[in-house]
Amino acid sequence: MTKKHVDRRLTAILAADVAGYSRLMGADEEGTHAQLKAHRHDLIDRRIKKHRGRIINTAGDGLLAEFASPVEAVRCAVEIQREMIERNASVPAESRLEFRIGINVGDVIEDGSEIFGDGVNVAARLESIAPCGGVCISRQVLDQIEGKLKLQFRELGRQNLKNIARPIEVFSIDLHDGASKAARILTDANLKQDIRYCKAADGVRLAFAKVGNGPPLLRTAHWLGHLEYDWELPIFRHLLLQLASRFSLVRYDARGNGLSDWDVGNLTLDVWVSDMESVADAAGLERFPILALSQGCAVAVAFAARHPERVSHLILYGGFPVGAYKSPNISAEAREQFDAMRTLMKLGWGSNAPTFRQLFTASMMPDATKEQMDAFNEAQRISASAECAVRYLDTVANFDIQDLLPQVKAPTLVMHVRDDRRVPIASGRDLATGIPGARFVTLPGKNHIPLEQDPGVPILLDEIRRFLGNS
Repeated sequence: MTKKHVDRRLTAILAADVAGYSRLMGADEEGTHAQLKAHRHDLIDRRIKKHRGRIINTAGDGLLAEFASPVEAVRCAVEIQREMIERNASVPAESRLEFRIGINVGDVIEDGSEIFGDGVNVAARLESIAPCGGVCISRQVLDQIEGKLKLQFRELGRQNLKNIARPIEVFSIDLHDGASKAARILTDANLKQDIRYCKAADGVRLAFAKVGNGPPLLRTAHWLGHLEYDWELPIFRHLLLQLASRFSLVRYDARGNGLSDWDVGNLTLDVWVSDMESVADAAGLERFPILALSQGCAVAVAFAARHPERVSHLILYGGFPVGAYKSPNISAEAREQFDAMRTLMKLGWGSNAPTFRQLFTASMMPDATKEQMDAFNEAQRISASAECAVRYLDTVANFDIQDLLPQVKAPTLVMHVRDDRRVPIASGRDLATGIPGARFVTLPGKNHIPLEQDPGVPILLDEIRRFLGNS
């Protein structure tokens, strides 16, 4: 039987949809529909035509278009998003339509007026991880437009996109003229961040960064970290700025997170300790203090036990010696909540709807403002894949470093929030009790993540300064 010829060609594909469309329709069906129709008629369709693009199909809030040139596709997307900022200026935040756009260059199958193939699927997945009002592009697009458009790009790392067999290098376009928001924040504070990469023992690419000019301080990686995006969040920014103003702060994204490789095999405590070794070596650190938060405390303890000659001081905040599945301090109700959270992660971690991540967010910072919760929900969505999130959670839940605690030789400061809703203070006490000579400090508050408005944050920073002898 003769195989039918299939027409294939290379093209630039643009995929767009409205962030939170179902919520907007539920709140105001007619108003949302009218807004979308107006944006399509007055802006989007006209911009696509202006840049010689062709709309392939539309479905609800979604749109797929193709362009002969990736330069024109990106120009079109940037113009749409910049004009949407102006069109939304007078619209209440809860009623705004904000588009996510993904652009890819790929080989597609043409069937009549439709196009199909992996190139289309990648564009759709890039759209799904783009920030609200933002544009994400693949490495293939960047290679075609770099030097041709006066735009700034933020590297988001190699990411495992849903139903895409290979990891994709992803970049976000800065829609503002000049430096990214993170760079502007650092510039305003007279700081500059230097992002570099190194190889882990098994070949995984790890991203690390230095910022500040004081004595060195290595902060362990934590889940949902992103070397650039963290500066923009109204969650971590205040703490990072304070630390970077006094120390040469070295941070890194854990494997499976942020700018480090997402396509990883091993996720174990031993591997995380080995990754920390690789970063410390690449950063040129010989003997240095370590600051660890939450699950990063177990990694720091294991590193300090393995390398007593390299760790000058150990600072542990919100840590625990055993994970949720092994901890005697976790109630049955808390374990049920933990299991429910794991299920939500597995089902919809990368979804545009924050519902799948809200349970986790609320347990991490019950006193957060709406802005902080929304920002953390978005950070979770773009910092790790659902698959990595679940694997990470399972590994942390099975931590048990109790036998390593007596092996720590470095002076140790343990801090814990008194009414921590995520990790009971008893876990912090157990950590301090097991480490010889450790000092335990309790802080006021409920949030597991130290937020700017928390009464314990000034105490935390003062304790770190005094402990490290840095006024």
